[in-house]
Amino acid sequence: MAEVDVLDGVLERFKRAGQEFVKGNPKPVQELFSHRDDVTLANPFGPPARGWDEVREAQERGAAVFRDGEIWAFETVAKYATPELACILWIARTNAKVGGAAEITPCDLRVTRTLRPEDGEWKVVHRHADPITSAQPAESVIQK
Repeated sequence: MAEVDVLDGVLERFKRAGQEFVKGNPKPVQELFSHRDDVTLANPFGPPARGWDEVREAQERGAAVFRDGEIWAFETVAKYATPELACILWIARTNAKVGGAAEITPCDLRVTRTLRPEDGEWKVVHRHADPITSAQPAESVIQK
């Protein structure tokens, strides 16, 4: 079983892996995810992915939209951990070239990550990220 007191070290690994992700490299992030059939990912670039094959593909597509990025701050909003499950809510303050943009722009994300122990190591079993980092009007949820 993974120990709660080592979770902060795992989160530091996520911060380093995130730095690679916004430069276009998904591999360090992929190493920190569960590779089981029940892993899920909801990133801002597409529908939710379920199962390692879909999650891996979504991560590769997601990393491919970033270039020359850096995450300059990880703001911890909440962190809950038991020996069986951990949940972290971060605001990742990021600057990067996104998509076809030539300029580096802010692209902050609200990120929720759920982890569980697998073979004595904490692994991500769910991640959700979206660009909502400030209050939005109710009408912002209306799809056109």
